[in-house]
Amino acid sequence: VEKGGSIQLQCKNESQVKWYWQRGTELASIDNRYIKSGKNGLDEVFIKPADSSFTARYICKNERTLTNNSAYVFVKDPANLFLDPEYRFIDVDEGQDITIECRVTDPDITNFTLKRCGSASLPQELKFIPDVETGITIKSLQLNFAGSYVCSAKKNGKVQESKIYTIKVMPVEKSPANVTLSKSSQLLKEGEKFQVTCFIQCIRVHGIRYAVWTPKPIVTLTKAIQFLPCNQYRGYRKNLTLTISSARVNNSGTFKCIVQNVMGISNATVSLKVVGRGFIQFSVPENTTVSVNAGESFVLSVNFQAYPKPDKSYWTYMNWNMQNTSDHFIRSKMLNNNWYINELHLIRLKEKEGGIYSFFASNSDANSSVTFHVHINSKPEILTSEGPNKGKVRCVAEGFPLPNISWYQCSGPEKRCIEMSSASQKDMQPTYRLLTSPPFGKITVESTLNVSSLQNNITIQCFASNTVGHSNAIFRNRVAEKPTIHELFTPLLIVFAVALSVLCIIVVVLFYKCLQKPKYEVQWKVVEGINGNNYVYIDPSQLPYDYKWEFPREKLRLGKTLGAGAFGKVVEATAYGLSKADTVITVAVKMLKPSALYTEKEALMSELKVLSYLGQHMNIVNLLGACTVGGPTLVITEYCCFGDLLNFLRRKRDYFVCSDPSEGLAELALYINVLQQRSLASDGNTGYMEMNSGIPRVTPICSNTDKRRSLSFIDQVIHSEMLEEDTIAVNTEDLLSFSYQVAKGMDFLATKNCIHRDLAARNILLTHGRIAKICDFGLARDIRNDSNYVVKGNARLPVKWMAPESIFECVYTFESDVWSYGILLWEIFSLGSSPYPGMPVDSKFYRMIKDGYRMLSPEFAPAEVYDVMKGCWDSDPFQRPAFQEIVKVIERLISESTMHVSTPFSNRETFMTHSSRLNSIGSSNASTQPLLVHDDS
Repeated sequence: VEKGGSIQLQCKNESQVKWYWQRGTELASIDNRYIKSGKNGLDEVFIKPADSSFTARYICKNERTLTNNSAYVFVKDPANLFLDPEYRFIDVDEGQDITIECRVTDPDITNFTLKRCGSASLPQELKFIPDVETGITIKSLQLNFAGSYVCSAKKNGKVQESKIYTIKVMPVEKSPANVTLSKSSQLLKEGEKFQVTCFIQCIRVHGIRYAVWTPKPIVTLTKAIQFLPCNQYRGYRKNLTLTISSARVNNSGTFKCIVQNVMGISNATVSLKVVGRGFIQFSVPENTTVSVNAGESFVLSVNFQAYPKPDKSYWTYMNWNMQNTSDHFIRSKMLNNNWYINELHLIRLKEKEGGIYSFFASNSDANSSVTFHVHINSKPEILTSEGPNKGKVRCVAEGFPLPNISWYQCSGPEKRCIEMSSASQKDMQPTYRLLTSPPFGKITVESTLNVSSLQNNITIQCFASNTVGHSNAIFRNRVAEKPTIHELFTPLLIVFAVALSVLCIIVVVLFYKCLQKPKYEVQWKVVEGINGNNYVYIDPSQLPYDYKWEFPREKLRLGKTLGAGAFGKVVEATAYGLSKADTVITVAVKMLKPSALYTEKEALMSELKVLSYLGQHMNIVNLLGACTVGGPTLVITEYCCFGDLLNFLRRKRDYFVCSDPSEGLAELALYINVLQQRSLASDGNTGYMEMNSGIPRVTPICSNTDKRRSLSFIDQVIHSEMLEEDTIAVNTEDLLSFSYQVAKGMDFLATKNCIHRDLAARNILLTHGRIAKICDFGLARDIRNDSNYVVKGNARLPVKWMAPESIFECVYTFESDVWSYGILLWEIFSLGSSPYPGMPVDSKFYRMIKDGYRMLSPEFAPAEVYDVMKGCWDSDPFQRPAFQEIVKVIERLISESTMHVSTPFSNRETFMTHSSRLNSIGSSNASTQPLLVHDDS
């Protein structure tokens, strides 16, 4: 029917009929105004004028017999190929079919299809069936089908699209609900609160038919149900919380959260155990008596369950509390369900370390312990081998387990009998006696053998053995014969004796020379604790090394040598990608000589471990990385372009400017004219310079009117060039800045329990911005040819920088570092002069130090600075100021313009107060010999 035409349908039936029309899925009665009833059972539908809205299926139905007949009528509307839908937003469950009612007004169409809005293509799994009467039906909806669609068709070569239809696909339950609990078990004391939450995952907000806790406890339950959107699961979460505010012993048992949805039932279980009071229960090891070979490491492990959590746990050895040391350390860990594990790691056990080891644990309600008996297995050692004497030989051996002594005999003189095929134990009837059998330690046993009845000219072997090893002693049973002396024997014996004596003298001399040769060792010592009057140092080789410091060797390009010594050298190097992937920085690399001994390699590795232990600070030469795998050990540190402080001060002697620190730096900006003074600054090598003994005459600039010009008046080009080479003059403010920075660095080392032992200007390096950094230059300094190091015994020591207790008693403490700092101040304010000028290190020098002789104030030191020096040189170590106090004193002297140097310092922890430091009398751990002073006069 064309738009505007008429629709005329007739239905003939013997009974009364009723007319309906169906638009898509909607079935409705036709308005009576369009129906005409005729004679002889003839009914008619007549519509004029007709428009596209009358496009529908017209149904004539017998209400009595329920029979019907129908016809579909299209009202063609060229302007509107698709009818306007009644519903454009469609909600449907996942898995169902859905019909998009994009009905057409003209059946004569082509390419009737479905499109997704935008440029997106239809999902690959989407299948649809187009129908001109009902629209497009999508089969078996999936979640990813959700979205906006249009119907499209072509009429007379023109493509038209329907209105937009939006489909929302609702997920459906496919399995029983996912049920989890906030805890799977709980241990409580009576009166404590028990609470557990059941988390129920559902697809739809009303997808759960029921959720309950069973069995119902005696006490009242507190339930909290909430529905929370849960985008991660495209659904909802329901929480059901069970709370027992005050648990009792009879509440112990199992609680189950049961949940049912349309797919079935699921559950989760939590167990509750309520005890009357707290407890500690050990899982006792199968064997608490253990035997370990000497030199091996062993772990004593204890597993125990405790509630509440233990507030105290510790190990004891022979009733002495144990702390972490290089010989043993303790590890503890909490496991599940209130279980704990505590381990005592015994490192390379010594024979004397056998004994009773006990572990104790306690909480507010209980305490308990477990004890281990540790025996150290040791190889038998022959203590005594006597005889033959009065027809008997005697053998005494000790070891653990109990040594078994066996006797063997063989004919003739032999080194061992037991390995000989002729060895025999025939006619041997030894006696045995247990001499000592301590609870822990070696057992001593004696065996005696009567050899008077044995043959002469035989070898007798005492063989002591146990499960660890064996040892033996040899006896000769022979008849004495009158010796026959050859006439050439006496002259040959004399020649041999003389040659042997000469050889012994040569060996002794070589051995003495070897002892005098200095050994490479780490100067910095880390204090572990104070034991009586002694410092206990950490063995640096036992410190851990974190492999995060490893840096690829192939990314390191070595350059020129900065310094070299007896054991190795420091070279300048370029590191690629050290901090970031695309960075290139200059670094300093420490390395040993190719001929280095194992002990020297261990010392360099120890130095690496100490640097990594200390951490980062602005005023120490910081560790940047290391290469320890696949070649010789390389230690990568910061590169300090201006070399050591001693040579820096000596180079600046001729350009020193006297100034009052109170005037500040703002008006003291006199610079050397770079273009005119190039020749004077040509020795400004940025490497680590060798120390020269010659000291030039100091010619400072001291005119009050000839102050340095302000930076703002200096030509920028010349200024940049001067800063690159550090041709700026030095004034009192700079000296105070160096002093301040070194004090800050030493204060940082003190907070890390670290003693320097060789603090001097030669061991301070300078970098950009005149930042001072403390280092240990021992590897790259040839102390054998350095006059600052004096030979005493088998050590070379910087005597003029050492405190009296270090010189005379070999004691190195935080206070002895303070003394050395006072000498360093004298070096700084004398512009690099050698301390105690003109005074050799001899018996007179030692006597003057003992008598309290101290140096006068250097030429350029303010009075306040000399007061600090004198405080550092107090004969009583406990009267010397701590580095923390020295920092505060110099802070008051230094101007604000120089204080910027200290702002980036890292925060530090508070260290022990000065008054609680070591009672400095002696140290058993010192590696050098005391200086024995004799009066030569």
